[in-house]
Amino acid sequence: MANFTAYLMSEDARAQAGFYIQALGGKMNSITTHGDLPDAREDLKDKVINLSFNAAGVHFMMSDSIFEPVSYGNSVNLNLEFADEAEAREAFDKLAEGGVVKEAIAPAFWGALYGHVQDKFGILWMITTVPEQVQ
Repeated sequence: MANFTAYLMSEDARAQAGFYIQALGGKMNSITTHGDLPDAREDLKDKVINLSFNAAGVHFMMSDSIFEPVSYGNSVNLNLEFADEAEAREAFDKLAEGGVVKEAIAPAFWGALYGHVQDKFGILWMITTVPEQVQ
């Protein structure tokens, strides 16, 4: 058995994690920078090598991408399923700030709310609720 943790590469991991914590509720767990390593290059000392945080009750990890630029694609979506409709709508609205709504949050054919949004950092999120028949 394995544990799954979303690990995001970022242009600015601190700002991006802070946005998710604000939008979804949560806390910063730890930040390690290249400056924490022995003999770190001066130009990398403030860059994040590993950042851990919780948002919406989910554990995430991040790092600043320093060896290649971040390129955003559509092959990975982060899905958050909420038991509470108000909580799902609030998360969707906050993640949409400065981003692009791909599909507005609304009732879906499978009996749940569903919305799809690309946040201002280029990350794709699917926000859903527990389907009515499962609740």
